Amino acid sequence: MPFTDASTVPMSFVHSLLGGTPLDHPGQADALVRAGIAPALLGAETARVTTEQFATLYQLLARELDDELPGMFSRPVRAGAFKFLCLSLMESANLQTALFRFTRFFHLVLDDFAIELARQDGLIRMALVPQTPAAPANTFGQEIMLKLIHGVASWLTGHRMLLARVDCAYPRPRHASEYGFLYPGPVHFGQPLSALYFEAGQLATPIRQDRKSLNTFLARAPGDWLFVSFEEHPVSQRLREYLAPRLEHPTAAGEAAAALHHSLRTLTRRLADEGTTFQALKDELRRDTAIRRLTTSDTPIAVIGQELGFEDPNAFHRAFKKWTGSTPGAYRVQR
Repeated sequence: MPFTDASTVPMSFVHSLLGGTPLDHPGQADALVRAGIAPALLGAETARVTTEQFATLYQLLARELDDELPGMFSRPVRAGAFKFLCLSLMESANLQTALFRFTRFFHLVLDDFAIELARQDGLIRMALVPQTPAAPANTFGQEIMLKLIHGVASWLTGHRMLLARVDCAYPRPRHASEYGFLYPGPVHFGQPLSALYFEAGQLATPIRQDRKSLNTFLARAPGDWLFVSFEEHPVSQRLREYLAPRLEHPTAAGEAAAALHHSLRTLTRRLADEGTTFQALKDELRRDTAIRRLTTSDTPIAVIGQELGFEDPNAFHRAFKKWTGSTPGAYRVQR
């Protein structure tokens, strides 16, 4: 269940990750370069990085700080803790036992929040209960902990775990539109506690992982728990897969609809149900593909533009700046 390398996340995730570390500006710039991220992009409000770049930066900081949740909480989670956690969870008979053990483990290593497992309104709730005065303001720490719970549960059961509800005990953030990518369930902001809600029947799911699969999971952490690949928006995903090898050539919505065995009207309606449009999805795919090509290859910028269907380099520059707030050249790390 690998994370989706073709996706991107907003630069605000990078700001939040770096914000909890003791690194000064030169240290942050060095870490960014080592992760393949151009430091100049930190000042670009609408810039984005690939999920692989974010995961690489996370791994780098975790190693250097000896903290597997780097700088997010009042005391570090030392190297090896995540492995011991997973080994304990794998011995569980089912997900319910694993989630209970998860709460006990973090009772030992986390001072800022207690993780409460309880039934509420016919659902199983895992809530983050603040234990310190500063904890409620730690939005990024709450986002990461909710993702860790969901990502580990999904890995343990061998499939994406749908969520009945996601509560966030903070106001709607500017990057709230990204939550559809992060959480497979309805999200509510400004709630009393941050929490995930599972259908009760899901907790009887058996554990399907072993030591061999654990090694792969750990090697790719945090990618495989933070960016769990979902099929929560099946039409959008199928359309992305259809368009990806055809970006160099114009593809009309009607042509794509026919290829997916839909009428144009049906495709438009189903995309609307998933919160997007044909053009918005095509532009997001072009944006993410451009960022990946710019950060992982030395292909000339004009050629990348052509590969994305822009015959005029200036048109590609204008579109890219509209998507990200920066020029394509800003994404090239000076080596």
